[in-house]
Formats: sequence, structure tokens, C-alpha cells
Amino acid sequence: MNTNKKWVGLAVLALPTLLVSIDVFVMLLALPHIGEALDASANQQLWIMDIYGFLLAGFLITMGTLGDRIGRRRLLLLGAAGFAAASVLGAFAPTAGTLIAARALLGVAGATIAPSSLSLITTMFTDAKQRGLAVGIWFACFLGGAAAGPVVGGFLLGRFWWGSVFLLGVPVMLVLMVLGPIFLPEYRAPGARRLDLVSVALSLGTILPVIYGIKELARDPRPLPALALIAGAGVGLLFVRRQRRLDDPLLDLRLFGNRSFSVALGGMFFGTMLMGALMLFYTEYLQLVAGLSALDAGFWMLPMTATNILSVLGAPLLARRIPAAYLISGGLAVSAVGLLLVTTVGVHSGPAPLIVAWALTNLGAGPFITLGTSMVISAAPAERAGSAAAINETGGEFGFALGIALLGTLGTAIYRAHLPADAPAQVRDSLTGAAQVAGPELLDTARSAFVSGLHVCAGLSALVLAVVAVTVLTVLRPVRAAEQSGSADGSTPELVKG
Repeated sequence: MNTNKKWVGLAVLALPTLLVSIDVFVMLLALPHIGEALDASANQQLWIMDIYGFLLAGFLITMGTLGDRIGRRRLLLLGAAGFAAASVLGAFAPTAGTLIAARALLGVAGATIAPSSLSLITTMFTDAKQRGLAVGIWFACFLGGAAAGPVVGGFLLGRFWWGSVFLLGVPVMLVLMVLGPIFLPEYRAPGARRLDLVSVALSLGTILPVIYGIKELARDPRPLPALALIAGAGVGLLFVRRQRRLDDPLLDLRLFGNRSFSVALGGMFFGTMLMGALMLFYTEYLQLVAGLSALDAGFWMLPMTATNILSVLGAPLLARRIPAAYLISGGLAVSAVGLLLVTTVGVHSGPAPLIVAWALTNLGAGPFITLGTSMVISAAPAERAGSAAAINETGGEFGFALGIALLGTLGTAIYRAHLPADAPAQVRDSLTGAAQVAGPELLDTARSAFVSGLHVCAGLSALVLAVVAVTVLTVLRPVRAAEQSGSADGSTPELVKG
């Protein structure tokens, strides 16, 4: 595959990635409009938001393995067609139930995009240095979508009806379907067998209840989500036992025996768990403590996004001179310093100190995002790259959900502990409730309580990242510098020294 063609192919892969990122942030803005137009109940609105993520997470492993078997490009194009069709259904949904169904189909179709894209990058870029840069560009597009999401959503919702946000996906997916066969290579694993449908059912029976249980317990501890979590864990044990017995499993557990793969995956799991959850704290601070509008908060977040993009693009270039273990652990140390700076932000500090700390945190995260992802994919044999990419994405989904559950619960507990015992229930429920009903004095107390919770969560996250940084340095440092930094991607299994 010639050089120009594969870089154009990367641009084609970046289009759906950009769209999926924009879609997440657009939906946050569109939900109030949808609720009013479709007369959706609070529970229906919750499912409109959550069903996409549930099914996306549930089908990632299945789709990653399916792409390895039937062809990664073929699966991506089928997913693009499904995404476009479901987008049209969502845009013109007459009822909340129809929209929930459309969002479910979008989740299943969306599960084809990330694993197919990342595994195709592995196929296209056989040179490890170019592959590291390609993964960085792919992630930069995702981050760019996060920055553009509020702006694009605000523009569409200000001029058109709520369904217009869904139609964003149609032209992008049509472009992918036209250009994909021209610029993207096809790859399927040689000698792959049929998909084991029992394993597919067990994987869904594991992931869906666990994700549901974690998210619901974070909102409101109740017996049903706890039972779902326990049931999912039980099915997960059956899934693992079956994978160990199969000659051609849905999930190759032998991948976890590779230290480079396991450390990179585990580190990114913790990074996603901590930083994803803290992002929700930060956005609440900007709007409910610093008093910014949603649009102003979006503009204040641009420097954070810019440093993140700079970091993920620069990491593969720096990795040509600095061993990846040192680069990743050093970046995590920078992120830990940024999180410690968050603990100095006060109620009346304004947005600037938080944004500086947040930008520093994201600046340090780039090496692990880019090089860690490349490590995970490169550690797998070529015929398992799609499966490895799916594991990477699934770990991110689990990390994000678990982070919100754990840090959200901790932050809420600290918030309530700092409130007066006689504070109204709506005030004790959340800072959002306090902003609606509390008087000036009680609202100031609530803001101070929220910031106390933010400080504890940020400090604890800094400690965890410091531990991850030491672990990465200890485990990955034995890899020879020339192999590790020269590959810019974390190297293949043979290069990892025990």
C-alpha cells in the first residue's frame, strides 16, 4: 500500500471517529429539547442517553473478533450503513420509545467503528513509527470532536429541530462507504472459524449487567443494580471458563499473559477511570461554582482540549528519542502534578486555575493514550488485532463507568458530610439541587462542600496515577530503548523482556 494512499485512508477512518465524539457531546445539549418535543419521561430520557453506551460496550468484543473473521473493512462499512440508517430513524423518531430503539441500533453499529478503525491502522501502517503517529492522529480527531461537539450542537439546536443532531452522521457515513473500498485495505484472519454464538451471549450477559449495575449504583444504590452486577460477574466466570476451553475463542485470554499488553491496558483503565470521572466534576465546577454558562464553559475547555491534542500528536515523535517507559511514566507524573494543583482551587478562584491544572493533567496523559493503545494492538498477533482493539475500548468503557461510580460516590459522601444536618433534601442530593433551591448563604456552603469533595477525589487520583507511573517504569523499563522508543508503539510481544 503506497504512502499517500494509506494517509488518505487514515483520514477516511478519522471521519467516523470525529463524528462519534461529536455525537456524545451533542446529545448532552439536545436532551432537554428531545424531552420537551417527545414528552419523554425522566426515565425515558435516561435510557435515551444510556442505551447507546450500554450496547456499544456490550458489542465491542464481539465486533472486534467478528471483524478479524469476516474482514475488518467489510465490518466497518456494514457498521457505517447501519449507523446512517439508525441516524435517520432517530432524527425522525415520532416517540421516545422509537428514539430509544434508534439509539440502541446506533450503539450496536458504533461498536464496529473503533475496533475496526484501530485494527485497520495496524494493517495499513506496518512501520511502527508511522503507526504510532497514525494512532495519535486518530485520537486527536476524537478529541477534536469533543471540542467541536458543544459548538456544533449549539449551532444546530439554535437553527433547526432536535433531530438535526442525528443527521450529522448520515453524510459522514456515506463518505466512508464510498471512499472506504478505495483507500482502505481488507484484512481477515487466515483460517478463522465461525463466531462462537454461546461466547457472544455470555459476553453480553457479562458486560451489559455489569455496566448497568455500576452506572445505576452510582446514581442511586438499589437492590436491582446490585443484583445485576453480581449476575454479570457470575456470567463472566462462565465466559472465562469457556474461552479457556475453545481452540478459537471469542476473547483470547493469552493476550493478558503479555506484560506490555497487560500493563498498558491496566494503566489506561485507571487513567480513564480517574480522568473521565473528574471531567464531570470539572464541568460542574465551571457552571455551578464559577457560574459560567454552558457555552462559556465550553470555550474555557478549549485550552484543555488543545493540550491534549498536542500531547497525543507529540508523543509518537518524542518516543523516537525517549524510551516509551520513561515517556509514559513521566507523562503520568505531569498528570499527577496537575491533579495536585486541582486541590488548590477554591470556591472563589474562578475558572482559570482549574483550567490550567486540567490542561496540565491532559498534557501528561498523551503518551499513555497514544503509545499505550499502540502497545495493546501491537502486542496481539495480526489476526487478533481487532480483538485487541476491542479489549482496549471495552476497558475504557468499564473504566469510565467505574470511575463515575467510585469517585462520584466518594465526592457525594464528602459533599453531604460538609453540609448542615438540617439542609433540605434537594440540597443534600447534589449541588445542582442546591443551585435551584438554596439561599445565598446555604448555596455558598454547598459550593464549599462540593469543592472539598473535588479536592479529595483529585488528590486520591494523583496518588493512583503516581502508583501507575512507578508500575509502568518498573515493568516496561527492561525493554531495550532502541526497540521500545524506536517502534514508537510499545513493541511486539517478542521484544518484551521479563
